[in-house]
Amino acid sequence: MKRARQRVVVENEAPQTSQKSKKQKTCLYGSVFGESDLHASMDWGSLPHHVILRIFQFLPLVDRAKASSVCRRWNEIFHIPDLWRRFEFELSQPATSYLKSTHPDLIQQIIRRHADHLQYVSFKVDSSTESAEAACDILSQLVNCSIKTLGLISTAKPSFMNVSKAHFASALTVVFVNSKSLSSIKIDDTPLDDPSLKVLVANNSDTLKLLKMSSCPHVSPAGILCVADQCHGLKELALNYYILSDELLLALSSEKHVDLEHLRIDVVSENPGQVEFHTIKKQSWDALVKHSPKVNIVMYFFLYEEEFDAFFREETPVTHLYFGRAVSKAMLGRIGMNCPRLIELVVCANGLQPLDDELIRIAERCKNLTAMGLGECEVTCRGFIEFVKMCGGRLTQLSIMEEVLIPDNDYSLDRLHLEVSKHLGRMWFPDMMPTW
Repeated sequence: MKRARQRVVVENEAPQTSQKSKKQKTCLYGSVFGESDLHASMDWGSLPHHVILRIFQFLPLVDRAKASSVCRRWNEIFHIPDLWRRFEFELSQPATSYLKSTHPDLIQQIIRRHADHLQYVSFKVDSSTESAEAACDILSQLVNCSIKTLGLISTAKPSFMNVSKAHFASALTVVFVNSKSLSSIKIDDTPLDDPSLKVLVANNSDTLKLLKMSSCPHVSPAGILCVADQCHGLKELALNYYILSDELLLALSSEKHVDLEHLRIDVVSENPGQVEFHTIKKQSWDALVKHSPKVNIVMYFFLYEEEFDAFFREETPVTHLYFGRAVSKAMLGRIGMNCPRLIELVVCANGLQPLDDELIRIAERCKNLTAMGLGECEVTCRGFIEFVKMCGGRLTQLSIMEEVLIPDNDYSLDRLHLEVSKHLGRMWFPDMMPTW
């Protein structure tokens, strides 16, 4: 009733003069929030320094420049070095066109004033050649940079691959030559080549720790070895499987090469039957692990079931396995037999045949397994509980969709979570399929 009376009063007083109405509203808001709070909330220039800085960090470049005109204080914060140490250029076709036509000198102005402050820089581009060329143009201007982390990421193909190889290499060379302190490089779907890697090594051999390359068809094993030979601080290396060979692994295992901590391998096929994957020998894997005994070998598979024949026929020291497409029972059986160092296993899909035997074999032989994820698969409740019982409390991550689990005569889904929780030593429930 009280709310109803208040609404009536407001409605009856609405026809009064606008000045009086504004005064009444101010009094009303002031009584709730306090008059000083109201004035403070309206004075954007009085926001704390760290709040304004945080606002700027979330804004794209053009919006950031516009925000700098709010007041003198915002303009001063716009130019402080802390704001420009970490920046992501998001270049899509409409945004790139807008920058070129409306603000042709904005990026040049920022780079001219803050290039030596940029330390963590990434470029995200869409599939348009225009976006990739814009990224190369920006890279070419970083002549006074001191970048530590560089990322070139394509959100859709072909992106950088449509840029001329000479243009891309020239732009990248500017950063490689002038930074001299690069520690982390992530490059996806680009015409990066061996000569560019030699320039990188010649200028950043003392600082490079991570090199991640995905879908860079112009890079050869010789280019990888050049990096491994000279960059003695290299700890993480990521590359496509087509570059990997017995010769490369043996070379990385020689005394003069670094002890890798992480080796990531992307095994990707876009056209089933188009690519025949080669096999890496057990001796080559063994040599790498002997040289770098703590190395994590991470493999991401995006293959079709008929393309797995070359893998895991011999013991393989892989530690983390991710299957982005369906994988057969036979392949999971091989993993249980030949991957004793396995720490994490994620299976996106399998089919309609229960995987009880395969999971139990993995639990028996993979004594380091601590994380498991199952998507579109099938496992009986009894088989799943047996798997968990054998792994015990070392399973720190267990993500299983409820739809994966098949109730049987011994266990219902209600009883299953109690049994699994008991063996894990903590409360556990299967994941629920989201509904929207």
